[in-house]
Amino acid sequence: MQFKELKINRKKRRKKTEVGRGPGSGTGKTAARGHKGQRARSGGRKPPWFEGGQQRLVRRLPKRGFKNIFREEYKIINLKDINQKFDANATVDIDSLIEKNLIKNKELKIKILADADGDILKPLKIKAHKFSKSAVEKIKKAGGEVEIIK
Repeated sequence: MQFKELKINRKKRRKKTEVGRGPGSGTGKTAARGHKGQRARSGGRKPPWFEGGQQRLVRRLPKRGFKNIFREEYKIINLKDINQKFDANATVDIDSLIEKNLIKNKELKIKILADADGDILKPLKIKAHKFSKSAVEKIKKAGGEVEIIK
C-alpha cells in the first residue's frame, strides 16, 4: 500500500452543539436547561433508585432475620453413599470423593453423616472436616478410622 492509494473519508460529520456560548449560538443564557428547577442546576439529576417521591422499594420491603457472616457451608455426604462407592480398606478424602463424583468443588468443607438406614460395612479411613457422633461410631464399629481435616 502506498500513500497515494489512501482515500480520505469524506463523510460529513455533524458538529457537536456548544451550549452557553452567547445569544448568537441559539443556546446561550440558560444553555438549553430552562429556567430554575432541579435540572437547571449543577448536579441536578435524580438517582437511579428514585421513584418520583414514592418510598423506595428497598425501604418498603420488611427486613427480617439475621445473616451470619461467619457461617460455614458444609457439603453433606451420607455413609451409605461412601459404602456403595468405595472398596474395603480404601482412603476416603477430598480427591477420592471428587473422582467418585460425590462432590464437585475442592474448596467445600465436608461433613459425614450417618442416616438411620446408612450403615458402613467395610473398614475405611475417612478424612473430612466434620463428622456426626453416630457416623464416628459406625465407622469405628466397622473397623475404620476417622481423621478430621483442619
